[in-house]
Amino acid sequence: MWKKLGLFVIKFRLPLLFLLAIVTAIMAFFASKVSLSYEFAKAIPVDNPKYQDYKAFRDKFGDDGNVLVIGIESAQLFTLTVFKDYQQLQRSLKTVSYVEDVLSVPAAINLQKDSVTEKLQAVKIFSDTLLSQKQLDCNRNVFFNLPFYRSLLYNRENNAYLMAVRINKEALNSPKRSKIVSDIKAVVADFEARTKIQSHLSGLPLIRTVVADRLQKEMKIFLIGSVLLSALILLLFFRSFSTMLLSLAVVVLGVVWTLGVLYLCGYKISLLTALTPPLVVVIGIPNCIYFINKYHTSFLASGEKNKALVDMVSKMGIVTLFCNISAAIGFAVFSLTKSTILQEFGVVAGISIMLIFVISFILLPAVLSYLPSPKPREMKYLNSRLITGFLLKTEQWAIHHKKTVYLATFIVVLVSIAGIFRLKTVAYIVDDLPRNDKIYTDLKFFERNFKGVMPLEIVVDTKKRNGLTGMRALVAFEKIDSLSKYIADQKEMSRPLSLAEGLKFVKQAFYEGDSSNYLLPNSFDGAFVGEYLRPSKTDTSKKNNFSRLLTSFMDTARQSTRLSVNMADIGTQNLPLVIKGIQDTASKLFDSSQYEIHFTGTSITFLEGSSFIIGGLKESILWAFLLISACMLYLFKSARILVCSLIPNLIPLLITAGIMGWAGVPLKPSTVLVFSVALGIAIDITIRFLINYKQELPVYNNDVEATVRATIRNTGLSIVYTSLVLIAGFVIFCFSSFGGTFALGWLTSVTLLIATITNLVLLPVLLLNLRRNK
Repeated sequence: MWKKLGLFVIKFRLPLLFLLAIVTAIMAFFASKVSLSYEFAKAIPVDNPKYQDYKAFRDKFGDDGNVLVIGIESAQLFTLTVFKDYQQLQRSLKTVSYVEDVLSVPAAINLQKDSVTEKLQAVKIFSDTLLSQKQLDCNRNVFFNLPFYRSLLYNRENNAYLMAVRINKEALNSPKRSKIVSDIKAVVADFEARTKIQSHLSGLPLIRTVVADRLQKEMKIFLIGSVLLSALILLLFFRSFSTMLLSLAVVVLGVVWTLGVLYLCGYKISLLTALTPPLVVVIGIPNCIYFINKYHTSFLASGEKNKALVDMVSKMGIVTLFCNISAAIGFAVFSLTKSTILQEFGVVAGISIMLIFVISFILLPAVLSYLPSPKPREMKYLNSRLITGFLLKTEQWAIHHKKTVYLATFIVVLVSIAGIFRLKTVAYIVDDLPRNDKIYTDLKFFERNFKGVMPLEIVVDTKKRNGLTGMRALVAFEKIDSLSKYIADQKEMSRPLSLAEGLKFVKQAFYEGDSSNYLLPNSFDGAFVGEYLRPSKTDTSKKNNFSRLLTSFMDTARQSTRLSVNMADIGTQNLPLVIKGIQDTASKLFDSSQYEIHFTGTSITFLEGSSFIIGGLKESILWAFLLISACMLYLFKSARILVCSLIPNLIPLLITAGIMGWAGVPLKPSTVLVFSVALGIAIDITIRFLINYKQELPVYNNDVEATVRATIRNTGLSIVYTSLVLIAGFVIFCFSSFGGTFALGWLTSVTLLIATITNLVLLPVLLLNLRRNK
């Protein structure tokens, strides 16, 4: 069949090339319409209870991940000139497009009694037109007398101060977000230039935007880098510009088709799907090497170009098809998970890998038939002394040192298993950033001074409409206050912001600003405090920060209220323990028959998402293993050969996991991804070796040893060259500034290197012993 296909491609080469050009033009049109995804990646499915809780929270109270914080540390803030600059910073930030509000020291308000209306009036503490240092000192004393702002806007011990910038959430999920963050950074830079005070920026809007922009830039660089590196390797191998350009044409078409598939599937370029174009380059180049290598060896044997082309297609067509199927399985299994981001990556990568086979199967023989016959210098690589010497050594080890190979494999596997027991599963929100990166160091500034900026939301539901009104609400707020005190005592969490804190602020105002009365109202003073909290119809205080703060902490049915906690990025290993401690305390305070407590927010969804992705990736590895095994069984129709084929590919995965354990690299979404990807790619080597072995066996009258020797010499050359291309293609990711991309690069490269060795040494040993035992 494959010989007929080869003749078909040669005979109808012009129509096929024309068809290929038309399809590529159509896919290029679709590729031009692909857009970037600016929404936060959905790591957990929409039917997950944690996601449902988070969605319900946002419907009631709004988004929790749209606040960018700016921090400074200075003992000079309350000098007149510096404070005026700080006021100007606050005013300038409010003029930035899509900035909805700025909570800061200059905008802080105090509550004062109005003897005429018998209502509380919100009055700015700091005048917009400060005239003297004495006036500023007086305002400062008022501000520091208000415990409400303590740890929220300042840390007096360290002279640290915070501004919270709330950004429109729709704008954050659009291309506008990069400009918004850039404009905010420009305003802050101007403040730094005027005052010489270093500023620190953090918060999810900044982290998501900067990280996404950097990754997108890196992916473009890595795509270009992988193409250039592949071109260099091809030129060194084949010593032919035409062959190099033809191979590059294959992968360029593959990239165009990949982007077209992305659009046709209705997906956008996300942080994970952005990896598919470089991966297509890395996988497409080996296709070219195997096809062209077979073309050259056949031409060298026969001296006839057309015969060599037909031989290339008939011998390597089935090999490359199953290699691409196995690689596609390695990626496509991600679509079996329930994680949207993994599903999109799996679908696009799986389809693209199969399309690169179609492109190479048509383009290579068709174009090579038009090119002149290969020149001797282009086939010089077939007699490379270095590679030939390596393959001869490999052959000697496989034939004459079987026990040594088994012993070495056994020892390495034992050491690897010991390393696996040292593996830890932990991930952080800023896990992939270098420790000296400004985003990371700025985050640590807020963790030192304000215990962090990662949002955790606790929703208290009274189970009845208007359950938070009247005197009965005081009981609920007393419980909330007790829970808040427990949370504030935790070293990883700041003092929660809640309606309980607002009520304390109100009571302090009733007692003429006496800070000793910053307490919850009791049954005696609760009635008039509650009355004064209700703004009159003519009251405009709803426009101030404090009123907006209070109204955003209770739902319209007055049934639920929230506690907003900022916490440190403590990782997925410690976060469940901290949450459990809060849950245990809450269960003691709140009767489950009267209250429901929900934990949500970005910290919770991140924890659930990380666990979900890691679980999904582990499951995908099992699926990849089973599906690839089924392909191998169908291809070779022998359980013995199946066992022989899987062992050399499982051992590299074990060794990589062991290296991770000994090196202290944790299991997280970016590192678990390596195993399924590497299994799908590494099995290519096995398939190529075994199919060549199967094809050569009748030639050598079923002499296993002679066939193994011939297979190592004939296929070993292309395996080594292909492995070098694959390793080089993934090594380029090691230049990434992100830990996840860096890990994908070096761990996959290590796995492929070990897989090359096990397939060239251990696999022949297993084949020899298999036939001998039989």
